[in-house]
Amino acid sequence: MLQPVFSVITVTYNAEKVLEKTLLSVLNQSYKHIEYLIVDGASSDKTTAMATRYKTLATDLDGFEIVSEPDNGLYDAMNKGLKKATGDYVWFLNAGDMLKTTDTVENIASVCNQMKMPDIIYGETDLLDSESNVFAERRLKAPGRLTWKSFCMGMLVSHQAFIAKRKIAPEYDLKYRFSADFDWCIRCMKKTDSIVNSGMRLVNYQYEGTTTANRKASLKERYEIMCKYYGIVPTQIRHLWFAIRFYRAKLFKNNS
Repeated sequence: MLQPVFSVITVTYNAEKVLEKTLLSVLNQSYKHIEYLIVDGASSDKTTAMATRYKTLATDLDGFEIVSEPDNGLYDAMNKGLKKATGDYVWFLNAGDMLKTTDTVENIASVCNQMKMPDIIYGETDLLDSESNVFAERRLKAPGRLTWKSFCMGMLVSHQAFIAKRKIAPEYDLKYRFSADFDWCIRCMKKTDSIVNSGMRLVNYQYEGTTTANRKASLKERYEIMCKYYGIVPTQIRHLWFAIRFYRAKLFKNNS
């Protein structure tokens, strides 16, 4: 039976208030073939002290490494994580996010065995509020079958629920400040047809952060990425439909 190693990568910066639940969701997994990488941007709070304390408790994992040094932003730190990863798969989990259940990684390992180590495995995501309570499912739903063309309709799978084989994972394009993950997922998918829907809810996602705070800039970058991969005119037509759909939903809500 195959026992793939998952390199779970968490990027942090002054994350002491939200990191503990992420650490615990990884350390408490029933499946222990996990290489956990904390890539910290030289935090000035107790982030690295907390990570170091939990590292002493993680003796049953395949590995636990902490790097703390200045970086050039979120995606630069993610690239550092990619370069340090040695597992079969890479899985990005933000500070504040949580693996859904204690057997989430074990279940994904079972999918790897059943489907003969697919290049990409994906699933669904739930949203957490500031009190770490699940308050909603993610608005965009993961399709039953996913290809690189699927993202012409938006990021249908969240970054945290997108698990890629390390050997196909490129570095993030640092020209994108807010949506390099969108571009990264497309480039991963363009390399393979071996993409499997786990059929599972994989992650509880902290509904806030850089992309939310800079939503307009993020959407502008996503539009540019869509034009690059799917063409300018088709992307413009789709965005017109997105706008019509948005305002129809808003009108229906106001009249209900």
